[in-house]
Amino acid sequence: MSEHPWIQELLQIGGKEEQFSEKQLKILEAAVEMFAEKGYAATSTSEIAKKAGVAEGTIFRHYKTKKDLLLAIVTPTLFQSVAPFLAKEFVREVFDNEYETYEQFLRAVFANRYAFVKKYLPAIRVLWQELAFHSEIKQCFQRVFTEHVYPKFARIVRHFQEKGELAELPVDSVIRLTITSLAGFLAARFLLLPDHHWDDEAEMERTIHVLMNGLRR
Repeated sequence: MSEHPWIQELLQIGGKEEQFSEKQLKILEAAVEMFAEKGYAATSTSEIAKKAGVAEGTIFRHYKTKKDLLLAIVTPTLFQSVAPFLAKEFVREVFDNEYETYEQFLRAVFANRYAFVKKYLPAIRVLWQELAFHSEIKQCFQRVFTEHVYPKFARIVRHFQEKGELAELPVDSVIRLTITSLAGFLAARFLLLPDHHWDDEAEMERTIHVLMNGLRR
């Protein structure tokens, strides 16, 4: 069994089984930790190799450049970050009225994404830090959101507007307000103020309560 189950698990996209050597997993795990701690630009491949306990040349046998190594980390992280919206079961439950209100849907999404970020925080930190500085990552994020997240999210919002749960606001506005509320909570909790004495459950409930006060019909 791999000594690095968390990185192996994170790298699985859509349930597809990928085979990684033990050295490759060590390289990826070391890169995640160092990129998260020092940032991509300030981290050298020699430092990653030293932390991983491999020769620097081993890194370049697997990844042609440091940028390729970064993309190998953030691409699956990005896809896993939006996994609930890519899962047919998740969307089907909403339209089968498993969630009677948009608020219940929000609570499920908040809890799901909170657990994901907490479990894979170093990789998430790398994604957050580097998103604005690398066009490849930004374009991938935009493509995933536009092609996969937005259509499903829009259908969910319209579903609850038709049920009379949500105000007749523009769908894009509801999506923007929902995402920024979720992202703001997670960023403050794990990135901006990680040492603050948080009552996570209470903060999530407060965030959802304030959001719903603005969205209810």
